[in-house]
Amino acid sequence: MESAAPPCIILNVPQLAQNIGAVARVMANFGLADLRLVNPRDGWPQERAWAAASGAEWPLNAARVYDSVEAAIADLHLVYATTARPRELQLPVLGPREAAANLAHEVAEGRAVGLLFGGERAGLETADIALCQAVVTLPIDPRFRSLNLAQAVAINAYEWRMTVETGAPPIFREGPPPAPAEAMLGLYEHFERELEDAGFFHPPEKKPSMMQNLRSALGRARFSDQEVRTFRGVVTALSRGRGRSLEKLARRKAGEGEG
Repeated sequence: MESAAPPCIILNVPQLAQNIGAVARVMANFGLADLRLVNPRDGWPQERAWAAASGAEWPLNAARVYDSVEAAIADLHLVYATTARPRELQLPVLGPREAAANLAHEVAEGRAVGLLFGGERAGLETADIALCQAVVTLPIDPRFRSLNLAQAVAINAYEWRMTVETGAPPIFREGPPPAPAEAMLGLYEHFERELEDAGFFHPPEKKPSMMQNLRSALGRARFSDQEVRTFRGVVTALSRGRGRSLEKLARRKAGEGEG
């Protein structure tokens, strides 16, 4: 069975064009495109929505307008209502993560699903929530339950996205491979020689354990080849700098002896 489309976002009586545009923007961020508007207060289309979308135009270009929630959800098999206020309805109450998992299961089964959001001023009416199969509410601080419409959509859209694409995007995960053991051994030996010359390994009987600790710490970093070369360059620069300092000190002492 083929998967259905991702969840649609239904805005019931949205007031501000800027908020509709901001919703479209976060929908595009998280791979959602089906935007449905129920009786937008100022009509539709509204130019300011496109300005607020910052280039995320496709949800707005394809947005459909309905005159009732019933009409907007008629083709859906499962709809969750989002609200921050308790209601007297006996419906399951879910967090956004659990809700997203349920929606993903329905989509995988080929069923159409949606999330219903209320208008900015009053949210959803009880009659609208009664058309849905569960309530989704966010774990926000009870001292201030008011949440911007686009923020509420963003949190739910993010949780949906996490059912599709977990973890960081591949571009952030990709990188050069770790350096081979031969390169790391060369680094260890170079570093240890310079530390030996600097008198770091003291007392001598602790040298083996100190070397082991240093190798363990550097090994955990999993340097790339380039990072190994950079670190060895740092060690070389420090050793040369020490040599120049010793040379200056020797010249100074020689000058004092002549006096």
